[in-house]
Amino acid sequence: MDRRTDASGSSDDTAFETAPVRTDGGGGHGVSSDGATAGHDPDGPVGPDSPHQPDVDHDEHEHRSRWPLVAAVGAGGLYGGAAIAILGNETGLLPPLVGVGLAVVGTIVLLAGIAGWVDEVFLAPAREGAVGGSSRESYVWTTLLFLTTDVSTFGALFIYYFFVRVGAWPPEELPPLLGSLVIVNTAILLASSVTFHYAHEALEDGNHRRFLGLLGTTLVLGIVFLGGQVYEYYEFVAHEGFSITSGVFGTAFYGLTGLHGFHVALGVGGIAVLCWRALRGHYGPDRDTSVATVSLYWHFVDFVWVFLVLVLYVGATV
Repeated sequence: MDRRTDASGSSDDTAFETAPVRTDGGGGHGVSSDGATAGHDPDGPVGPDSPHQPDVDHDEHEHRSRWPLVAAVGAGGLYGGAAIAILGNETGLLPPLVGVGLAVVGTIVLLAGIAGWVDEVFLAPAREGAVGGSSRESYVWTTLLFLTTDVSTFGALFIYYFFVRVGAWPPEELPPLLGSLVIVNTAILLASSVTFHYAHEALEDGNHRRFLGLLGTTLVLGIVFLGGQVYEYYEFVAHEGFSITSGVFGTAFYGLTGLHGFHVALGVGGIAVLCWRALRGHYGPDRDTSVATVSLYWHFVDFVWVFLVLVLYVGATV
């Protein structure tokens, strides 16, 4: 390593001490004289939530996650297996156990994909030495694409429900659906969407205390909603005798509300991870990628619930 010298032959120690020394030949991730990676805050978090994304050479490709694809394949196996099991039971074309087995494998793959995705986006950046190379925009767009495919999942069940409505209505087994419990539960879920929105705003404003308080409130509201959903199921099954086996409407009702409840449970898990990371100081005005993606998901789940209440609860009574 050469030092600059003046006409007298003495070395310029000041220039040597202050100028960053790059060990990669000028491309990629250099290392400064104090050991920090060039272009990064050595004390700040790295990963998708960091404002200092790793430098990427022109010949390098941005990191792309495989976990959304794994989750999509698992979801396809789950729903495809369920369809095969139902058709096999009704027509005898295929053994129902084939569909059940495919659904079980699909469920395992789906959960593995979701777990891997959550670990990659939320947990890995929080671990020491984990560096995420994807930009904020890539994670947001990936979430939007995932939600677009999720619309088709809910859409298939809604189409089944509308098909059921074509026949004689209302079915004899229909219990009183629109009661105070579903109204309160709806208000709770809508309130959680509001608190999440303002939590994100507080983070962007740099108010960490307000952000953490509103995020924790959102988590509590989500858990309360799930508890209300479980209690509603108990009331219907134990006191009304209305279960998933109560005709085609029972299948549609529990299929739609159960699928939505599963999505809410995933959202609650994501918010819990956000709370854990927020307590560790991983978020800031320029480090909000995880918060933005989970927020998109949570607002989508809330919107689906409002549509579900209008179609399934209110619509079933008219």
